[in-house]
Amino acid sequence: MKKFLALLLVAVMALTVAACGPTEEPTEPDNDNAEVPVAADLLSEAFIDPINDWKLYDDLIAAIKAETDTAKRTELMHQAEDILMSNGCVIPLYYYNDIYMEKDYVSGMYANLFGYKFFQAIQLSNGSDTFRVNLASEPDYLDPALNSSVDGACLAVNTFAGLYTYDAAGNTVPDLATGYTVSDPAEDGSITFTVSLKDGLKWSDGSELTAADFEYSWKRAASTATAADYGYMFDNFVGYPDNLAVSALDATTLEFSLKAPCAYMEGLMAFPTFFPVPQAAVEAYDGWEVSPGGWCTEAGFISNGPFVCTEWKHDETMVYEKNPNYHNADAVTLEKLEFMLSADDTAIYAAYNAGNVDMIDTVPTDEIQALLAADNKEFKIIDNLGTYYVAFNATSDLFADKTPEEAACMRLAFNILIDRDYICENVGQTGQIAASSYIPLGMADGNGGIFKPDAESNSYYNVYAINEDKEATLEKARTYLRAAGYKFGEDGKLSAETPISIEYLTNDGTGHVAAAESMQQDFAELGIKISIQEVEWNTFLEERKNGNYDIAREGWLADFNDPINMLEMFTTASGNNDCQYGRFEGWETAEEAPEADADEADADALVTEIESIEAEDDATEAEAAEESEVETDAEAAEAKTEEIEIEAEDDAETETEAE
Repeated sequence: MKKFLALLLVAVMALTVAACGPTEEPTEPDNDNAEVPVAADLLSEAFIDPINDWKLYDDLIAAIKAETDTAKRTELMHQAEDILMSNGCVIPLYYYNDIYMEKDYVSGMYANLFGYKFFQAIQLSNGSDTFRVNLASEPDYLDPALNSSVDGACLAVNTFAGLYTYDAAGNTVPDLATGYTVSDPAEDGSITFTVSLKDGLKWSDGSELTAADFEYSWKRAASTATAADYGYMFDNFVGYPDNLAVSALDATTLEFSLKAPCAYMEGLMAFPTFFPVPQAAVEAYDGWEVSPGGWCTEAGFISNGPFVCTEWKHDETMVYEKNPNYHNADAVTLEKLEFMLSADDTAIYAAYNAGNVDMIDTVPTDEIQALLAADNKEFKIIDNLGTYYVAFNATSDLFADKTPEEAACMRLAFNILIDRDYICENVGQTGQIAASSYIPLGMADGNGGIFKPDAESNSYYNVYAINEDKEATLEKARTYLRAAGYKFGEDGKLSAETPISIEYLTNDGTGHVAAAESMQQDFAELGIKISIQEVEWNTFLEERKNGNYDIAREGWLADFNDPINMLEMFTTASGNNDCQYGRFEGWETAEEAPEADADEADADALVTEIESIEAEDDATEAEAAEESEVETDAEAAEAKTEEIEIEAEDDAETETEAE
């Protein structure tokens, strides 16, 4: 392990190129008394302990953010994905697209690749000035600094306004800003942005909105006290997290300093976490220090976007009205938004067909084929940039008696058992592409190219192996599980001696449940029992975030078009690290190791040191090999012929009982 970790550090600091995880062909079926493989031998060379050694991944992400050579930066991001995919906690299913329904009298709504839907330019030819819509159920947070859901982001971009926004073509354009300048790099590599704001900006209550509001809001969002899920997005700022280098030079000038250049800074300035919030209103809430989002949990809160929330019947409806103090109010064509709060897609679809809503952001799975067959023009399919996936909790008790390598083998067995083609064709049904990587198809690489230009590039496994050679793929999964300590009966299913029975956590929604049921049948091929726990949206978010699950449904739409967004979320302290990577007991109070230094001279020195470690390890291995040669032939034979006994069990009582 010492030598292997050293090799990984070389990958991080010396900027070498690591190969993608192996795409192995399925092995042929074993006999009933199959040899137990060594778990480490089945894993990619990129593998590291996802709990105790995850600091290496954190340092790699820091090195990526500090790297100014865009080609090297892209190489490092490929290395990061190699590490991420090697441990099996992230199991990609398909690359996202988005579906919704919109009445034929609606025009002007636009969306971007990141799932935001903008309502301010909507026009209704039916004579109404009120747009009725369902996005989701009760929002978890309306505070833009605290939100981490797509539906919450949609509400944020229609309620608040940042320095930048997106136009109908998906390009970043100035919103409250008029533009910015960037300084030349300082000796330490840092750069300074100076942003000019428009004159006469106001909050919805008519009070003045200035650069000082951005200074307050960014410092608040980044601070450890606020503990925002997306606080890590400020980690390239000088002074992160609690002494952020951002200041209002005057009412219309904001200055901030970054540790290194950032090609996607406009995307960050258009992201809700970077939107302003009114300090007086935030801190007027009783208990704001411990409940930072409490100030906007009822109607009437102050905002600065196209609409303001004027009515809120929790878990039922929300009403938003046009904000007359919005800086571009003349371009807002609607007077009112009415939101139906529900996650019951059957009820939502019924409301749409009854004419009670003008747009819905979900469709029941069993209705999609009929809509496609009828070529229903109100049924829309648009591009997204993201991945629908399954997550294992790396700290789950499921892996309590496993080595890190055994736990990874166990998860990788689940990965190859999944019939992604079935899920795409029969659950998604709208042209989803089976995912062979976490970084989605078509994402930019930050170096003028595409990170994954086609479905076959940078693949970590054959998504169709279970379809092309089912028996061989099942046997490969058995091989992974045998390496993790599991035994099988003559019927090829898990023996009663080593069962697997776990719970799959998902929020309600026919598509999510149908995908879970499909995987439930896939896993049952080897006698793995999966029960499905379906909970309401906000409970689901909290349980997943807090690691109160074994395996759960996940999905991530990119926040901006760069792979770092998909990779940095899995750093140890990230609020979006649902897999609980690096979170050993006491991780929050553990002494922090120094951050990765991207200086090339230091990196070269580190390489020299690690090469010395490698030489020592090679010498140790050679000595051990020489000693092993003096074993008697009988001892060697005994070591080579060690077998596991696999009991043949009647598996007739293995049906899963879903909760």
